[in-house]
Amino acid sequence: MKDLITLSDRIKMLCSSMIEEAIIANDELTLVVVPLHLLDLATQLRDHPDFRFEQLIDVCGVDYLQYGKADWQTQSATESGFSRGVEEQSESDVSPFSYRFAVVYHLLSLTHNMRIRLRVPVHEDNKQLIIDSVNDIWSAANWFEREAFDLYGILFRGHPDLRRILTDYGFAGHPFRKDFPLIGEVEVRYDAALERVVNEKVSIPDRVLEPKVIRHDHRYMLDEDKRQGEVLK
Repeated sequence: MKDLITLSDRIKMLCSSMIEEAIIANDELTLVVVPLHLLDLATQLRDHPDFRFEQLIDVCGVDYLQYGKADWQTQSATESGFSRGVEEQSESDVSPFSYRFAVVYHLLSLTHNMRIRLRVPVHEDNKQLIIDSVNDIWSAANWFEREAFDLYGILFRGHPDLRRILTDYGFAGHPFRKDFPLIGEVEVRYDAALERVVNEKVSIPDRVLEPKVIRHDHRYMLDEDKRQGEVLK
């Protein structure tokens, strides 16, 4: 913990204008980055001798739509069981974030054996989500940024080959957004009459999945009584 505090203080001293907040929680340091200064901060974290975060571990998108509502609270899920999944939950606090989307970077310093997380808010620009690519700083970002583009629709300015990587050509929408329908919007099938693959609107009916309920009725009680009687004998 002391090392994290020292690291946090050092970053805030050298890069105070580049970050909005430094958070230490669960023995991890998270920096909330000013989007405009992402590349400058990333370069500093990689090259400065006090930091040396040479390795990019992961890049991922986040959708905070409805974050902070009751259904997001999972700490007491084991106490209330499956009921929280089938019963309407009352709303709690609204999202603590002023933005819906963010990009999260996980960095590793092999030199100092430390890890850090960057969270960069992504705001809409002419109805598009745009952020600078860190591919020129960490080449490992290439496929990670393509994945975030594919699943969240986040555009990475300066990426050398920004194409979908998981979904198919012509796929409509971005499946990791919270408002994307779970059953999808288009299904693909082979049409024997046309002798080709066709795309159609999804025909899967919506349904609510309810958990299996185990009831303790007389059948199980009789079996239990028999077992207890055999033990007594």
